[in-house]
Amino acid sequence: MKWSIGPKTRKWIRILHRDLGFVMVGLCLVYGVSGFLLNRIDKRDPSYKVEQHEITLAKGLSEREFRDAWQLEADLPSLNSVGQQGSKYRLLIDGGIGEYDPATGIAGYETNKRKPLAFWINQLHYNRVGGWSIMADLFAIGLIFFAISGLFMVRGKRGIAGRGKWFLIIGLLIPIAYILLAK
Repeated sequence: MKWSIGPKTRKWIRILHRDLGFVMVGLCLVYGVSGFLLNRIDKRDPSYKVEQHEITLAKGLSEREFRDAWQLEADLPSLNSVGQQGSKYRLLIDGGIGEYDPATGIAGYETNKRKPLAFWINQLHYNRVGGWSIMADLFAIGLIFFAISGLFMVRGKRGIAGRGKWFLIIGLLIPIAYILLAK
């Protein structure tokens, strides 16, 4: 079977492929960078910087005494709530969580701060920004167009009729092999 399209069709495919390609660069960067970050999530959200903190207060404080002692310490985040959890207190603070152990007097807590660029591009990637679904669908349609139009960009023995078909087969086999072998 010979794959062939006319010169006029090829011309319009090339024009659309080129011009839409410039538009798609920004979207590809957003999805590419956020995909890279999300692939390295390892139990941590790459949109946030987590900082561990520890302070020592008096031992054996009651919940009320703990609240008062927390308020007296300088540079601590606001304490939203304290709840008993076994022999320790569970802390909810602005931007994080923590735990106070009355037996040792140690209060450990962590705070989370947004990494602005990573946060926003991951929000787009996760489709958590209102109205972004339309843009995400257009991006997906654009990727499909680029995949198909790219098949017809090069003619002859270097195109889809020649060695290009082998690269296409390799590209199709990679995800299929991964699915079959990654069980």
